Amino acid sequence: MNAKKLALKNSAAVFAALGDPTRLAMVALLCGAGPLPTIRLKQAIRSSRQAVTKHLNLLETTGILTSKRVGRDRLWRIEPHRLNETRAYIDQISADWDAALERLRKFVEKNSG
Repeated sequence: MNAKKLALKNSAAVFAALGDPTRLAMVALLCGAGPLPTIRLKQAIRSSRQAVTKHLNLLETTGILTSKRVGRDRLWRIEPHRLNETRAYIDQISADWDAALERLRKFVEKNSG
């Protein structure tokens, strides 16, 4: 699989995971507050522990979060590498669009008059 298709596949999983408002809120909370245990995330999200754990596990599966066991709980943290990969993919799409629009502008200028 070429690098562009791999970046698309990896980014699609991140977009899908962050498309859920609860998971997006969890990621935003962890970005601002730093690593947090499951119990603190449960309190902030105001959902059942089972639902919070399901969301956290999905975010870990996609590589957005990592966790480690601390006593009876898990401590969750953002995995910046995964988010940086996705941001780089968005930056590449943006650059491709900018180049396409510039080509269109030159074509229109050349053929209008």
